[in-house]
Amino acid sequence: MDMTAQTGTIRVQRWTLTSRTAVALFTLLLVVLAFGPVFLGPTGLISLTRLFTYVIIAVMWNALAGYGGLISIGQQGFFGLGAYAAIRLANAGIAPYPALFLGALGVGVLSIPISTFILRLKEGQFAIGTWVLAELMMLVITLDPIINGDTGTSMLQLTNIAPGVRLPTNYWIAFGSMVVLLVVMFLFLRGRIGAGIQAIRDDEGAAASVGVRVFYTQQILFVLAALAAAMGGALWVAQTITFQPPSFFNVQWSAYMIFMVLVGGIGTFEGAIIGAIIFFIVEHFLGSSGVWYLIALGAVSVLFALFLPKGIWGVVEERFGINLLPVGYRIRR
Repeated sequence: MDMTAQTGTIRVQRWTLTSRTAVALFTLLLVVLAFGPVFLGPTGLISLTRLFTYVIIAVMWNALAGYGGLISIGQQGFFGLGAYAAIRLANAGIAPYPALFLGALGVGVLSIPISTFILRLKEGQFAIGTWVLAELMMLVITLDPIINGDTGTSMLQLTNIAPGVRLPTNYWIAFGSMVVLLVVMFLFLRGRIGAGIQAIRDDEGAAASVGVRVFYTQQILFVLAALAAAMGGALWVAQTITFQPPSFFNVQWSAYMIFMVLVGGIGTFEGAIIGAIIFFIVEHFLGSSGVWYLIALGAVSVLFALFLPKGIWGVVEERFGINLLPVGYRIRR
């Protein structure tokens, strides 16, 4: 149904021919990618599995910060917890792949009580609070005897699965998780709660005055973002097999999320996806350059923040009025 209403000469519009075409092409692309293991070799499967993981964490960080105004620099805490929970469950006798989902789900449940106090912090306090929380999570995890401190451990159950089975399975799980989370977040942002979370971002007091349940709405977004980060960590350990707390709980994961969203376009649904693809390409070509790679990422992030704060897609959307995956409305005259 065409979501267009008219009042005099003013039209409130959501879908356009361009957006309908874009969604159709995007759906077609997803259908093709669903059959990736049929035509991709091991290198292609590994690479796209990484890309799908990047899309998950970028889109969800963008939802948290770009749409919800909750700037977190501690999402690596949930990322690391997702990997740790998967390993713990696998060691308890649960099959490794179900352990990935159950681990992420468990972290999502754990984020509910965490949200009751962390969401009481505002703006800079919230950002620093999430980072401190992530550091505390890492310290607690390293006390677990099976983790061996900073040395870490491995998800040995996955080594018993032949690469010819493990790589396609990793691919399909990452692809399926990405598609589900994209659809959930797309519908979430288009719905009443999505409108509420954006109203809170713009003016919390005004949002509350018109009936938006501020804490409840932010809590839903926070838990979804934690669940997605945990799923990203579980997928990452499924690819690397080894788990070292300093690596999985490293603040660089939040830096990667920020880079992807800033470059692609914060507060735009398409921007986070584009940013993840750009980051994936940059990592592919420059990832082996060591510290210079990280310096380049930092420099580019600063330049975008200073001179192109709306990111690549934000500029395209503003200049040309293109909206491929519409989560809001447009006023047309």
